[in-house]
Amino acid sequence: MTFKNIIIIFLFPFIIFSATEKKTSYVDPFIGTGAHGHTYPGPSLPFGMIQLGPDTGLEGWDLCSAYHYSDRSIIGFSHTHLSGTGCLDYGDILFIPSNGKVKLMPGTKKDPDSGYRSRFSHKDEKARPGFYSVLLKDFNIGVELTVTKRAGFHKYKFTSSNNPHIVLDLKHRDKVLDSYLKIVSNNEIEGHRISHSWANEQHVYFVAKFSKPFKSAGISLNKKIIKNLRVAKGNNLVSYFTFDLKKGDEILVKVGISPVDINGARKNLEKEIPDWDFEKIRDEADKSWERSLNKIHISGVPGDGSKKTIFYTALYHSLLNPNLYMDVDGRYRGRDLKVHNGDGFDYYTLFSLWDTYRATHPLFTIIERERTLDFINTFLKQYEQGGKLPVWELSANETDTMIGYHSVSVIADAYIKGITGFDTKKALKAMTFSAESDKRGLKQYKEYGYIPGDKGSESISKTLEYAYDDWCIALFAKAISDEGIFKKYIKRAQYYKNIFDPSSGFFRPKLNGGWIDPFNPKEVNFHFTEANAWQYNFAVVHDIRGHIELLGGEKKYIKMVDDLFSEDSEMAGRKQSDITGLIGQYAHGNEPSHHIAYLYSFAGAPWKTREKVKAIVEGMYKTGPAGLCGNEDCGQMSSWYVFSTLGFYPVVPGSDMYVLGTPSFKEACLNLENGNKFKIRAEGLSDANYYVRKVMLNGKSYKKLYIQHKDIMAGGTLTFYMSSTPNKNLLLDRADLPFSAIKDNQIIMNPYSNRSKKSFDRDFSLELKSPEENGKIYYSINGEDKFLLYENPFKISKSSEIKFYTEKEGKKSRVITSVYSKLPRGKEIRLNTKYSKLYRAGGDNALIDGLKGGNDFKTGGWQGYQGVNLDVVVDLKKVKEIDGIKISFLQDIKSWIFIPEFVDFFISENGKDYKRAGRVKNTISFKKQGSVIKEFKVDKLKAEGRYIRIVGKNIGKCPQGHEGYQYDGKAWIFADEITIK
Repeated sequence: MTFKNIIIIFLFPFIIFSATEKKTSYVDPFIGTGAHGHTYPGPSLPFGMIQLGPDTGLEGWDLCSAYHYSDRSIIGFSHTHLSGTGCLDYGDILFIPSNGKVKLMPGTKKDPDSGYRSRFSHKDEKARPGFYSVLLKDFNIGVELTVTKRAGFHKYKFTSSNNPHIVLDLKHRDKVLDSYLKIVSNNEIEGHRISHSWANEQHVYFVAKFSKPFKSAGISLNKKIIKNLRVAKGNNLVSYFTFDLKKGDEILVKVGISPVDINGARKNLEKEIPDWDFEKIRDEADKSWERSLNKIHISGVPGDGSKKTIFYTALYHSLLNPNLYMDVDGRYRGRDLKVHNGDGFDYYTLFSLWDTYRATHPLFTIIERERTLDFINTFLKQYEQGGKLPVWELSANETDTMIGYHSVSVIADAYIKGITGFDTKKALKAMTFSAESDKRGLKQYKEYGYIPGDKGSESISKTLEYAYDDWCIALFAKAISDEGIFKKYIKRAQYYKNIFDPSSGFFRPKLNGGWIDPFNPKEVNFHFTEANAWQYNFAVVHDIRGHIELLGGEKKYIKMVDDLFSEDSEMAGRKQSDITGLIGQYAHGNEPSHHIAYLYSFAGAPWKTREKVKAIVEGMYKTGPAGLCGNEDCGQMSSWYVFSTLGFYPVVPGSDMYVLGTPSFKEACLNLENGNKFKIRAEGLSDANYYVRKVMLNGKSYKKLYIQHKDIMAGGTLTFYMSSTPNKNLLLDRADLPFSAIKDNQIIMNPYSNRSKKSFDRDFSLELKSPEENGKIYYSINGEDKFLLYENPFKISKSSEIKFYTEKEGKKSRVITSVYSKLPRGKEIRLNTKYSKLYRAGGDNALIDGLKGGNDFKTGGWQGYQGVNLDVVVDLKKVKEIDGIKISFLQDIKSWIFIPEFVDFFISENGKDYKRAGRVKNTISFKKQGSVIKEFKVDKLKAEGRYIRIVGKNIGKCPQGHEGYQYDGKAWIFADEITIK
């Protein structure tokens, strides 16, 4: 035997192993179940209706998925779970096996023995795609779980014959609106659960079958057990089923669910799990995941190989959502909550679009094209049946969570990339319908060309994201030859310019026609969505060239991105749990930052992109439960990793361009639905060699810093040649840079003033400015028809309304209106308790400035006090007859704002000796939802006094039953406008 033959024989087993290695073996579903990842470890299929798995807790932000790795006891196993969201819901149809005394309450973490909850150890817990197992230590019962698309399969191994039983809890977790349970036979039950939480009205119907007949059953109706009851209806149903078992016996339970009705659940179960072969279903689940994960093959992983686990777990998380929401017979529950028949495509739910439009849906345009078409057709059905395209849709309910109308991004991105099998005219009509709404700040956005901070919450974030969405509409309109819509929306896409402050270089909130002051770009406040000015300063992905020009050119742009990453990580203002994964002020744990590392390439500094991408890949993604630096957010956090480790990223969804970064694997292969293969190779890759020396596409030199979608779909090979040092002297042709620019139909930017504060007590000089070079400003005062050419600042000495606009080359900006109210003389206010810097309203004089706050506290009209009483004194400067005193307070319990327990009114002539003028108690429930304003007043006093003291009694901590109670959360008081007669 020759040496050559020996080598061939030696390598042969390795070749076979490599060719047949299972991708599922690299997936760790526990990644993200700790820290703030909010994932769940239980089994689901790719985009499946069922997410079966363990629930360890009911309340708290880190239990949005109902499971957290830090917990040590399991409540039971429910059939629906959310992956990485920031709101709580799901956890429907909970089963748990038990023995001994029947307990129908869940118990607590501190005292599991008080209910059917059981302790467990992570040593006895296993999870892989499509399978989960654990030992319930308190009962010594082994549990195994697997799934099909629409059904869950449980296997319980009992090691005790001491009254073995299974509990079914239909009241578990969120508020039950209605539930129903029927015992069909001694091995079959059926029912439904209609509940309210994040989704206002969620319908889940089920049929469950047991592999062994139960010998007895009981149903607890409103906490009272009724034996031999076969049918029950209400909102507090818990039941149990006892079995005659020997030690070591197993019971299988298969559960079909449906959003439509019980008959649909039964059809789903009979079709997908027709027999009792648990191992067969488990193996089929594994094969289903293997097929999906095989769409991307990676090899040649530098280091310890942990990146392979992180990569395939990320791909796994990316493919969990959206979820199938259609029965096997083609019926589904639409956005009108009515039942509809399918129309030639699969219908889905759970669209976390503020998160997933950025990378997850663009990933689907490459590896899930057929399913992407289903998503878009689902969108259009939701528009038909629910009145608008989805924003954040969940189980046939529009939650309206987060901002923007990013379904338009998904539609435009797919269409530009060749996914065209949908009604484009209907799609454009639906897209413009969303954009023409007057809700969620859009009325102000359309009227002013931006959202003023005093007229809408999250004004900066909304303006920026609406502008991007409008660009998507314009792009789509142009693609289907609607020039009128294109011109209208390409102008709206430039509204971001109206909130750019040239003096600071930031997108800065505007109030009353001027910039908010004071302004701290690190401050997290309600002008931004889960972020601050630093993190939203690069949200103009659709016109990056325009943003570069606003900042003064490429060098200044690069410096601004550098400064983001090099700033210290300390935040100011409101504590925001979503802002995590910090590198300077860059926050990878939340979506607005995700594209920023790639922006260097737009300004000709690709080596900086590669440095930052490598740092994020290695610093923000780990193995283990705490492996994610922020919420998974239905795939977005993971999709960023999938793209970035392959070596490119979709910075501008809606274009066909992916910006090149730095690959993490020596070889990757995309196995495309059209039968083509697109390979990415990294020659010379190592931990040190992450810079790119040159690139070749299909064997030819490739100088562009981006690759187009068509090149990927055509198949071929993209080869990176890696180096340990950056080529900072790289000569790039402008055409080689990634491009994002609005070139035509330019708007005239709005002018602004030097004063945002509405009230004043002393005369001031008003200065007007225009960001337009050579732009002329015209203004009018107090409704005068004639607009004057502005040349110099002018004096404001009385209450005034100023209107002004910019004109340039025959085109005009929007007309801006500023209102200034002169404070009445003769009174002052002293604040004995200090207001929060976050909720200043008009500052120290806010409570007597004559300006009243509206229904939305986020617009800044209310003065906020946290954890303390409101205690203020108004000095009238001389003794007067006082007939009445009143003050208003706002309640918004979702934001921990509560009306005071009572308000005391006092009057004094000398400021020392006060007499009570009255106490008014609160009559508004601390549980009342929504925004509520209550006026407290005392009248017919006929009292003499100079000083009026008002004390509003804070309730202290958030009341029991409120989500803030478990955190010992301090309640807020929001007050405004004291009126004295």
